[in-house]
Amino acid sequence: MTENRYEMPFTRVEVAVLSLVEERLCVLLIKREDLPYKGRWALPGGVIRVDLDNDLEDTAHRVAGECLGVRLPFLRQIGAVGSRKRDPRASWALAVVYRALVAIDQIHPVAGKRITDLAWVPVDDLESHTPLAFDHEAIVKEALKQTRAQIDELDFPVGYLPEKFTLSELQKVCEQLSGSRIDKSSFRRKLRERELVEPIEGEFEGGANRPAAVYRLSALEPKP
Repeated sequence: MTENRYEMPFTRVEVAVLSLVEERLCVLLIKREDLPYKGRWALPGGVIRVDLDNDLEDTAHRVAGECLGVRLPFLRQIGAVGSRKRDPRASWALAVVYRALVAIDQIHPVAGKRITDLAWVPVDDLESHTPLAFDHEAIVKEALKQTRAQIDELDFPVGYLPEKFTLSELQKVCEQLSGSRIDKSSFRRKLRERELVEPIEGEFEGGANRPAAVYRLSALEPKP
């Protein structure tokens, strides 16, 4: 009896790294050195190495290290994309996609393997670097959509926020990430209802007339 043989798709991991740079939400792009799409901007990515990677997250961290020289502090999986036309190097190509929202001072990327340049590109100015290689423009848009939905729920990656902040500072960060104005009363009501922050006793910022209380993330588990 002949054993069935399955032709496996060309399988990669792509990583969308987002950060606030000079108060604008940006995505980190690399410029490709090799074909296909030589000289085009793209997301950092690489093939799954069965000899090196124990799981998909291992691949994502290895890819970030090889492409950007960094260890990303927090990853979330977006999903998977694939088709016969995704990559001209293969008859069928698949990618598992991750995103990372990081504080700009947490990582210091440098151009790595098969990369001629890299740049933080404001998501509102992405057209200046398009068309991106492969289907990466659609991936960036999905990463942006999911990240903004996360921020709307006040769900911050571990270690993203500073240890101390005023509520006005926190609201400003959320507005910069979401790309829209936030109603102050609704914002503070949501913080209270979910018990996400707590005041630091005796600490204030600002002038003598109207000092602002200083907060930190609550030690309690956030309400679902």
